[in-house]
Amino acid sequence: MVAEVQGDVEIIKNDEKITFSFHGALRIEFIGALWEKCIALQNRYQPESLILDMQQITSCDTAGLSLLMTLLQRQQQSHRQGVMAHLPAVYQPLLDKMTQPKKLSDEEGAKKRSMFSVTTFGYWMVIFARDLKTNIIFIGQVIYQLGLVLRSPRRLRWQDLWLTVEQVGPYALVIIVLIGFLIGLISAFQAAIPMRQFGVDLYIANLVGISLLREMGPLMTAVLLAGRTASSFAAEIGTMKVNQEIDALQTMGLDVVRFLVLPRIIATTLMTPLLNIFLIFFGLLGCAFVMHTLGFTMDVYIRQLSQVMQWDDFIGGMVKATAFGIVIASVGCLHGLKTRFGAKAVGYSTTQAVVNSIIMLILVDGIFACVYYALGV
Repeated sequence: MVAEVQGDVEIIKNDEKITFSFHGALRIEFIGALWEKCIALQNRYQPESLILDMQQITSCDTAGLSLLMTLLQRQQQSHRQGVMAHLPAVYQPLLDKMTQPKKLSDEEGAKKRSMFSVTTFGYWMVIFARDLKTNIIFIGQVIYQLGLVLRSPRRLRWQDLWLTVEQVGPYALVIIVLIGFLIGLISAFQAAIPMRQFGVDLYIANLVGISLLREMGPLMTAVLLAGRTASSFAAEIGTMKVNQEIDALQTMGLDVVRFLVLPRIIATTLMTPLLNIFLIFFGLLGCAFVMHTLGFTMDVYIRQLSQVMQWDDFIGGMVKATAFGIVIASVGCLHGLKTRFGAKAVGYSTTQAVVNSIIMLILVDGIFACVYYALGV
């Protein structure tokens, strides 16, 4: 049996064209050293046009063809020309199989899609279980630290609490007032069109007043805080996580939940109902403006509101707002703590905090609707 000659390459220069003339066996047994040599030569000459001459090769397998394809791909990535010449016809089918994707039969495609769906379902179930575990641990830590603070209030950093109260409450008052006034104004104008057809313009006050107390007031306040406060909490804590400040706190023996999370949850829980009151008040002022343009006096408007607005509606809305505040702060802080390392980590956590806060608000609002309906409130 005649031993095969190890493959090698010769360089033929022609102006800007370089020809790699291969000879011998381009097989896996010999390809390692040849591969390094070819890459080094390509890096050295960086030809504008590269020709791979295969006329003198004695044998070739997939390893040899992989070398040739790699050289051509490197030319393409450098925006230069590359071509393979004089490849023996016996190796063309093998090259076609390597360069063309395999077409699956209908049965194989269905099987692959089935496996993909099962794998995807399993992957998302693992993600769901992991997130559920993280959320349960977080809730447990918050409740535990809250119990410790109630037993010993000195454990809470009151200075941080008041700073967070200022950030969540007074700094958000302007946007709350503006949105509240516009909601009352727009709702009244929208209601005036159909109610005027039936001659019941006066009941615009009933519609806007009840909707602001029971639904629109708490929900719009919460949505605004979700976009403003939840994103702020996630960005602040997420930046601390990326800068390893949270690791430093844990190294010093400070509990992160008590030190960072609890003041934010308490502050948001306290401020959300108060901001809800401001939004409702200025929403009613917006409605009053529309009622005045429709020819109703302020006395008539106030008398109509006093007849329809009850304490049960107000208390129900305030309970909603309090629950919404807990949800907003918890989701924002949780996503801040879950921030990973990387350039996009803080932005991703902030986005997730806002989106998940709004989703949770809608779910909690639906739960309150069912409970209030069952209680007849």
